[in-house]
Amino acid sequence: MHKKSYVTAVKGLAKFYNLSPDLLTSDQVYFYFRHLITERKMNWSTCNNYLSGVIYFYKNICQWEDVGRFGLPPRPYQKKLPVTLSIEEIQRLFAAVTNLKHRVLLKTTYSAGLRVSEVISLMPHHIESDPSRMLIRVEQGKGRKDRYTLLSEELLEELRLYWKKYHPQKWLFPGYGQDKHLSYAAARKVFMAAKKKANITKPCCIHCLRHSFATHLLYQGADLYTISHLLGHKSIDTTTIYLHITPERFVKLKSPLDRLELEQGGDK
Repeated sequence: MHKKSYVTAVKGLAKFYNLSPDLLTSDQVYFYFRHLITERKMNWSTCNNYLSGVIYFYKNICQWEDVGRFGLPPRPYQKKLPVTLSIEEIQRLFAAVTNLKHRVLLKTTYSAGLRVSEVISLMPHHIESDPSRMLIRVEQGKGRKDRYTLLSEELLEELRLYWKKYHPQKWLFPGYGQDKHLSYAAARKVFMAAKKKANITKPCCIHCLRHSFATHLLYQGADLYTISHLLGHKSIDTTTIYLHITPERFVKLKSPLDRLELEQGGDK
C-alpha cells in the first residue's frame, strides 16, 4: 500500500476519536471501520485498503502483536437484477442493423438465448432446421455441457439469406478469414453500434439479449424448468432471478379476495 494512503487512513482514525492512535483499543479500530461502511457508506474495497494501512501502522510502528482482531464487517452482497430490453426495443434494435451478418448474429443470440461465447462458436451443422425439430445445438457451453435450444422460424429465413450471401464454412460467424470465429469483442461492438443507432439508452451489453429471451418467455407463460434448460443453467435457482424482473406477469392475476367476492356474489 502506498505510504500516502496509509497515512491518510491512520489520520482519519485519529481524527474520528480525537485521540492519538496508539491510545486506541482493537475494538475501537474495528468500530471505526464499521462506521465507515455502515454510516458513511464508504466502498468496502476502499475500507479494506485503509485497513491495510492501519494494520501496517500498528504492527510495524506501534509493535502491536494482536492486530488480527481489527477486521472488517462482512462485505455486503449485492445481486443486481439483469438489464433486459422490451419487445419494442428489441424490434428497434434489429431494425437499426442493415448489415445482414450483424443482424443475424444479434437475432440468433436473442432468439435462442445464447451466451456470446456460444453464439460465436456456432457451426453451420448446429442449425437443425428439420421441420420436426427446429433446434439449435449448443456444444460445450458453460460447464462444458451440450444442450438444445430454440430455432426461430423467422431466424431460419434470415439464416438462409445469410448462407446464400456469405457461404460460411467451419464457423457460422467467421472472423477475419474462415479459420477463426468472430471474436467476443467484435460481437460486442456489433451490439453497441446497433444499440446506439436504435437510440437505446439502457446500460446494457450484448448479454442482455439472453436476459431478454428468458424474460420474454416468462411473459408468454413458459415455465422456469423449460427456460432453465434452454439457457443451460446448472440450477433452476439461477433462473428464478427472472421472476423479479417480470412484473407484467401479475397484471392478469386477481387477488384471492376478488375471487372470493365473485364467488359470494354468485351464491346470492
